[in-house]
Amino acid sequence: MGGRGFKEEVPPIVNDKLYVLRNGRWRAMYVPVNPDRVTSGINLVESFADLYAKEHNVDVGIIPCADGGTSLDQWQVGGLLFDHACYMAELASRTSTIAAVLWHQGESDCSEDRYPLYEEKCTVIMNRLRKKLGLHDVPFLLGGLGDYLEFCERSEKFKNYPYVNEALKKIAEKDKMTGFVSAEGLGANPDNLHFSAEALREFGVRYYNEFVKLEDKNKVFVEKSTPDQAIRNDIENL
Repeated sequence: MGGRGFKEEVPPIVNDKLYVLRNGRWRAMYVPVNPDRVTSGINLVESFADLYAKEHNVDVGIIPCADGGTSLDQWQVGGLLFDHACYMAELASRTSTIAAVLWHQGESDCSEDRYPLYEEKCTVIMNRLRKKLGLHDVPFLLGGLGDYLEFCERSEKFKNYPYVNEALKKIAEKDKMTGFVSAEGLGANPDNLHFSAEALREFGVRYYNEFVKLEDKNKVFVEKSTPDQAIRNDIENL
């Protein structure tokens, strides 16, 4: 979810209904939306948010919490990344309503000792996020790992990626509010380690298409007031 697509390879998304959370306040969306590394770039959430805003005719806020290259152990409940994500979501919830959770992680859990435990560990994290943030009726979208990993220079490290994808599918199959998003056919940067910008644009569309299958069409988002008059009151966020 960090997003490593090269900005110059795709046209920018122009939509004044898109925002990103920064220091607890909503700012007009900028790229990179998740500046966790100097290599940060295009992110799949951009095209997802663009579609959501256009089809629902609402403002959409992005809560960036990704940290590239991290393992599930680093996302364990009570750890820094888990607590940071919860804190960011809680801040956003003061002025908005969470509509979806987008998850893409797993390359760092492809080793022989980690992938067999992926389903169990990830399920614990997802369940605790739902409980802590009250997101039992909110779609969780889990993206698959790219097939290009077999061509990476470090392919031996990632050879078990199909098992991680199977674990993600099983998690989605067992929870009616969780969906799996396939990365089949999506291309990579020259490193064969990160999705290309074009692929990320398409991946975001796939995430949205899966979201549409899960969202409650009758759910009413309560309009919340915010002390910052520069931000519209009807922001929804992802």
